[in-house]
Amino acid sequence: MKSNAVIAIHGGAGTILRASMAPEVEAQYLDALSRILAAGQRILAVGGSALDAVEEAVRLLEDCPFFNAGHGAVFTSAGTHELDASIMDGRTLEAGAVCCVKRVRNPVLAARRVLEKSEHVLFTGEGAEAFAAAHGLEFVDPGYFHTDARYRQWQLARGQARAMLDHDGATLEAQAAAKASEESLPHEPIDPNRKYGTVGAVALDAQGHLAAATSTGGITNKQVGRVGDAPLIGAGCYADDATCAVSTTGSGEMFMRMVAAYDVAAQMKYRGVSLSEAATNVVMEQLPRIDGRGGLIAVDAQGNVVLPFNTEGMYRGYARVGEAPVASIYA
Repeated sequence: MKSNAVIAIHGGAGTILRASMAPEVEAQYLDALSRILAAGQRILAVGGSALDAVEEAVRLLEDCPFFNAGHGAVFTSAGTHELDASIMDGRTLEAGAVCCVKRVRNPVLAARRVLEKSEHVLFTGEGAEAFAAAHGLEFVDPGYFHTDARYRQWQLARGQARAMLDHDGATLEAQAAAKASEESLPHEPIDPNRKYGTVGAVALDAQGHLAAATSTGGITNKQVGRVGDAPLIGAGCYADDATCAVSTTGSGEMFMRMVAAYDVAAQMKYRGVSLSEAATNVVMEQLPRIDGRGGLIAVDAQGNVVLPFNTEGMYRGYARVGEAPVASIYA
């Protein structure tokens, strides 16, 4: 009997830089997505849980400097890093989350410990770090999260005295360099001036259970203490075996106001619609009402996968057990 087990991941949504897309850069992103999908797929293939699969996929996304989570996270207005993550088990509806952590190498692992070891759901700041330390998680010097590209983007954002979504400023940086050298430079596949940066994963395991996880470094030059949708259950992350598992990426405040992840599950439960219809309604109709930009990934109990977005592209992919991973960027 063929397994329905499947995993899907995302690494941010936004506007595609078609004119200046460097093929080698696109290939690097697609390779990273495919490798991370394969890691989650291997867990599901040997009967591992959806919870284990999404945790591992998001951990690897946090370790990849291409994406805005963990190593490669953006800078706050104070030149620091504040990381958020959440995880939810669709079998039990248990959830865990952390926000505004500064030294935990992999926030998603801290979120998993909260789910398993605490009666609470969300820890913040020093309390979250104390909890993570008490449960033996790896801590790093804040410099670990630094990448030169993110630092340059922060410098540009400071110069304009504004917050920028994800690694905003990379396009300005590239344009300035190109103007100085009178030659074009390769860019990321998605325009960082119109990029919504979060990573996430959803999965269905061979036992029929669902799980979701989401992680982010926030927005460039954000005010210290600002928290978006990523660590909020129902906004940036949700899973229920009765309906679906969802992870979002986009303009965080809008996803919070729409309780976007839960709305997909609620429409399935109360309207009786399919995963595809519910997710499309949230992304293409509900969020745009308040100028919500971005997308989501979701899987239901039958193994149906949807990856809708209302931007020009989204780093995304899925991998069914027994099949080759599929990764995409463009619409």
